[in-house]
Order: sequence, then C-alpha cells, then structure tokens
Amino acid sequence: MARNNGEIVGTCALIKAEHDRYELAKMAVTANARGKGIGWLLGQAAIAKARELGAKTIYLESNTILEPAIKLYQKLGFRKVVGQPSPYERCNIQMELRLVD
Repeated sequence: MARNNGEIVGTCALIKAEHDRYELAKMAVTANARGKGIGWLLGQAAIAKARELGAKTIYLESNTILEPAIKLYQKLGFRKVVGQPSPYERCNIQMELRLVD
C-alpha cells in the first residue's frame, strides 16, 4: 500500500504463481494521486520484494487501453510476452520482467 499524508493512495500485490515466478497484480493509484511517482515507487517496492522472495520472473496481465500503466510497466523493465491464455476477460497484453538471466 502507498500512503500520502495519511491517506492510502495506491496498492499492488505479488501473487506466487510458481516457486520462482510471481504475478504483479491489482496495481492501482487513486486518480487524485496519479502523476506523482507513486506507481513507480509501488513497482520498485514490488520488484524488490520479489527479488527478496527469490523470484526469477514477474509477469502481469493488463489492457492496452491503460496506456499510462503500460508505459510505467515498460519503464520498470517489463516487456511484452505471449503466455498462457489469461483467465482475465479484459486482458489483451501480458508482460514479463526477468530478474535473472
């Protein structure tokens, strides 16, 4: 969770998919807090936590209509991949960040 002046303004989660693979999920920042770098900080914290947990990859599923989110994910190092069919109806893009080569 991200807090600004005592108010929760953002959230994200890591969901363990396999022993060394996690999904970045439910990442969101409130409308009035967008553009302040909160998403970047949440993403960096999630990546650091995934490394701490021994993750080799982090993946996410999203929708390309969320252009600012897609740009943020790219800035964090995520790249478009083609993975398994998504259980999420609105998903039209899958992205992955490899933490080790």
